[in-house]
Amino acid sequence: MDTISNLLSTAVSYIRTIGVADALDILIVAWLLYKGVLFVRRTNSRNVARGIFLLVLLFVFSYVFGLKMINYLMRKTMELGLIAVVILFQPELRRVLERVGSSITSNRSLSTPVLETAITQTVQACGEMSDSRTGALIIFERGMDLGYVINNGGTIINADVTAELIKNLFYNKAPLHDGAVIIRDGRIAAAGCVLPLTNSQSLSKELGMRHRAGIGLSEQSDAVVIIVSEETGAISMAIDGMLKRHLNPAALTELLHSELIMDQDDSTRRIRFMEQIRKFLNIKRERDGKA
Repeated sequence: MDTISNLLSTAVSYIRTIGVADALDILIVAWLLYKGVLFVRRTNSRNVARGIFLLVLLFVFSYVFGLKMINYLMRKTMELGLIAVVILFQPELRRVLERVGSSITSNRSLSTPVLETAITQTVQACGEMSDSRTGALIIFERGMDLGYVINNGGTIINADVTAELIKNLFYNKAPLHDGAVIIRDGRIAAAGCVLPLTNSQSLSKELGMRHRAGIGLSEQSDAVVIIVSEETGAISMAIDGMLKRHLNPAALTELLHSELIMDQDDSTRRIRFMEQIRKFLNIKRERDGKA
């Protein structure tokens, strides 16, 4: 009991020494670890991660037991391995950095008539295409620019979003019906876009190429992707690699509003949060200056 009591008192004393900067440091590291785990899962790199983990264990083992030759080889291997990992995962790392950059700015915008119209017309088109079992793939661009997708075989449209235009683009005899439509700033930017397929092996076998393409883009960007199944007419939405299926028009409208439009409370909270960060940084600079 004395040992447990001493451990608890030591833990409490350590907790009391944690300041605001320490808590912020811990939260950032935890966030980075969480993003690292998601990166490994989404890029289907579990075997590579296991290999790196085993190398790290071998390095620690050689250091603890004084195996100098193995320790030297492990150090050199890890130095070269870091460069190799950067080269091998260059596209994935670039997308991660782009997503981090886009997450600094809000993924949602304040409500505008153009955006509200785009949501209304898209939902109407999806409902009618669901009834007629017309396959569709519609993307709402957010913080991360999708120009690379448009440039990969897409056709520039630059038109207002209307239900009739969306249905015409996905009409099964139209030349652009197999590709995706990208909506940017409340307007149809391009159609016939080719999307990257997901590498996930856990998807249901009943999901076709259209769903895999939609999930694939949502894994690589912060876009909101709407999929209408040609076989069943079911409406789905893919966000951050997660698929929400069997949506009715009301649920689709609610999800689009929550993902694309920032309400006034969100805007106010964001401004207050940034003000608190600035105050914290100013206080820290003043303390450092006095020290």
